[in-house]
Amino acid sequence: MSEGKTILKNNIWDNNPILIQILGICSTLAVTNLLTNTFIMTLGVSFVTALSSFTISVIKKLIPRKVRMIVQTLVIAFYVIIVDILLRAYSPEISKNLGPYVGLIITNCIIMGRAEAFAQSNPPLISFWDGLTSGLGYMSVLMLMAFVRELLGFGTLFGYRIFPIAYASGGFNWTIMVMPPSAFFLVGILLWIAKGMMLRNETGGKK
Repeated sequence: MSEGKTILKNNIWDNNPILIQILGICSTLAVTNLLTNTFIMTLGVSFVTALSSFTISVIKKLIPRKVRMIVQTLVIAFYVIIVDILLRAYSPEISKNLGPYVGLIITNCIIMGRAEAFAQSNPPLISFWDGLTSGLGYMSVLMLMAFVRELLGFGTLFGYRIFPIAYASGGFNWTIMVMPPSAFFLVGILLWIAKGMMLRNETGGKK
């Protein structure tokens, strides 16, 4: 298996930022009640992670060790600002819905973690791929959670009605599903399922 495929498999499943590393939990709890908002948010995180890892890998030999973390934060902040400006310009409604969470991408541990753990010691292109696939691993979990929460909480998917509204015949909406506690429990369930599958694979399917 090539290095690129190994990194992809590692970041999507074997070492998923949320399911295995338990990173980026704040945004997981906050923005996963609507698929559209979740998609835009995770797309922004993937963009920032990929380009910040690429940039840091390019300039790593020029960064004094004592200010390495500060420079990494500045690079990440630069790309976060770009994401924020683009959202305000082209999707003001989504930007308003996400509120401060776009700016808080800079505090996402996934981005700093990939910059420090991978980009600092690897070439630019493979660092870009590592950052991008880490973002995709993050996206896959959040989109799955948003799918469940929006469908059961609002009866819609990407804003299109799937189930009748609560007071209509045969309709149901679980209010709890659009509140942060539901995200907390869904994360726990996904962690349990993922760990169970990994343990089963390690033992060859034996109990």
